[in-house]
Amino acid sequence: MKKTIGLGLLFTLLSSAVFSQTADPYMWLEDVDSERSMEFVNQHNTGSVDVLNKLPTYQPIYDKCLEIYNSTDRIVYPTTYGDFIYNFWQDKEHVRGIWRRSPKADYIAGNPKWEILMDIDAMSEADGVKWVYKGAAGLYPKYDRFLVSLSNGGGDAVVIKEFDVNKKAFVENGFTVEEAKGGVSYIDENTVIISTDFGPGSMTTSGYPSQAKVWKRGTALKDATLIYTGDINDVGAWGGVMRDGAKAYTIISRAITFYTSETYVWMDNKAVKLELPEDAESNGFINNQYIIALKSDWTVRGVTYKQGDLISLDFTELLKGVYQIQLIYRPDEFSSISGVSATKNKLLLELISNVNGELYVYTFSQNVWTKEKVKAPEYGKISVVDADEFSDKYYFNFANFLTPTTLYYADAASGDVKAIKSLPAYFDGSKFKVEQFKATSADGTLVPYFIVSSKTAANNGHNPTLLYAYGGFESSSLPFYSGTVGTAWLERGGVYVLANIRGGGEYGPKWHQAGLKEKRQNVYNDFHAVAEDLIKRKITAPEHLGIMGGSNGGLLMGVAFTQRPDLYKAVVCQVPLLDMERYNKLLAGASWMGEYGNPDIPEEWAFIKKYSPYHNLKENAAYPEVFFTTSTRDDRVHPGHARKMVAKMESMGYKVYYYENIEGGHAGASTNEQRAKSAALEYSYLWMKLKH
Repeated sequence: MKKTIGLGLLFTLLSSAVFSQTADPYMWLEDVDSERSMEFVNQHNTGSVDVLNKLPTYQPIYDKCLEIYNSTDRIVYPTTYGDFIYNFWQDKEHVRGIWRRSPKADYIAGNPKWEILMDIDAMSEADGVKWVYKGAAGLYPKYDRFLVSLSNGGGDAVVIKEFDVNKKAFVENGFTVEEAKGGVSYIDENTVIISTDFGPGSMTTSGYPSQAKVWKRGTALKDATLIYTGDINDVGAWGGVMRDGAKAYTIISRAITFYTSETYVWMDNKAVKLELPEDAESNGFINNQYIIALKSDWTVRGVTYKQGDLISLDFTELLKGVYQIQLIYRPDEFSSISGVSATKNKLLLELISNVNGELYVYTFSQNVWTKEKVKAPEYGKISVVDADEFSDKYYFNFANFLTPTTLYYADAASGDVKAIKSLPAYFDGSKFKVEQFKATSADGTLVPYFIVSSKTAANNGHNPTLLYAYGGFESSSLPFYSGTVGTAWLERGGVYVLANIRGGGEYGPKWHQAGLKEKRQNVYNDFHAVAEDLIKRKITAPEHLGIMGGSNGGLLMGVAFTQRPDLYKAVVCQVPLLDMERYNKLLAGASWMGEYGNPDIPEEWAFIKKYSPYHNLKENAAYPEVFFTTSTRDDRVHPGHARKMVAKMESMGYKVYYYENIEGGHAGASTNEQRAKSAALEYSYLWMKLKH
């Protein structure tokens, strides 16, 4: 992606770099593709892989994981556009994948007739580019054209091309956007709203677009009409189209921080701002009701709507500045909203109650919302997969740790529900049990967590145990079904633990906000408390306890072993943030200052530096031999975090393991073979460290 900065900013960055290089001898590893950096990567990859892939567990785990990932018995997930079901599919014949469609009636009947629209493997070979499919947005209502996003190597930056699904070809002289972090949406057949890298001054310090433009077919992008410009220090500004049936609204979203934004409606050639709380979360439209979730209390005309509430506003009146508000749902102390979607006439609400899923259908009639609980399985995760905008039909998933994921087809109007496809049982769930406990954190907060273990496991302190958590960005960690965890860990005698620490969204916005910025240590204390509780219950002991987490969870891993090396024997630290002094200067890092704080402000660096893993490494500490993983093509969390941590630890005499996939983006892998290799390396490392 092109990057353009002003001379003043360039001077500031160069001055900072000169200073930082003096303090940080490993900053050269932030140069992603330099010859010196790649030599470092290749040497460490070779050294670690040569050890781990020779372990007796490696090949069996790799073979089984690849079998699972390539299985034709996997669920074919639907995306409904008009009369067709669309699906992206990867297997051993289609390593990079195919984009395909089937008539909707055939899919629902269980006999889909797939028509391949785009072969990513063939395209990659023809273009000499490792293309990764990143999604498609269709043209309402016929959906005969799509704007398809393709990434070179799996990063967030994408090339966008217009595609004709009937001709199965890219549209000649159609809408085409060069590689950038941005987006394009159809306003009509010949008009799109676009946010991308338009050149100097058009990108924020977070690396996202700051402008939205309206672009007409047949004209040059440089001639597109500018309709909005945000601030360079915002996270970004994006244009899009939100539909309420046949009615469409052209929307501009200015993301001030990761958690605050302004919303504008482009109408009558002007941007009309919606006067709503900046931390409110938009959830779309249904029958002229604009659905928003509140992250803090909001008082309107003497009525206070509470943090965590889901409310609706009459949109026609809102555009006039008049608030006609209806309360849809108010969570209690142990519940929260995990998802909101809509069919043609019904609102679908996914809830979490005591970290278990529930699903409700809401109907708006005579200015009142009424609800009906969906007849879905209990004690697991429920998530709406797809909803048909032209009917009240929809699909949802159910899964828990021991029940294979099942896709359901449902009718929100009649209440009918039927299972249409389940994953095969990749392992025998009847041999295992699931328990839920609560650990007491340092400030007395009770932190829930799940344990999955053999029914015959003894609480003798000898069980190899893997503790996983995320703890950030209001992302909830819910029960799930994983053939990889089941076959690579549980069936081999391991205990799996999922912790619902603060920073997540399990108990709503308050649970998340209890771990923001200066409160961040609460997240880490919660994690330590769960580990201590596992040891106290004699489920495991420090010499048998391993931990795993990625991205923000990778930061959690770095903090965990630098703060409490006495608790952990093995650490899998995936695509992590680790240098919290420079994270806001690397790739998308500046966009996360709403979560962690700004290290350039002395008062905020004062609390960040207390936990920044890169800055809290100590000589002669009893650290475990950590396994760091990342991706060269990760353009969200910079691979320099992991690289520098490895270099610094080795300079102190610590042994570590390191694997950097050359492609894969923030997901760490682009193909099933790459996913199987990563899993085999990680679980082989864990067994090497934690077995009896």
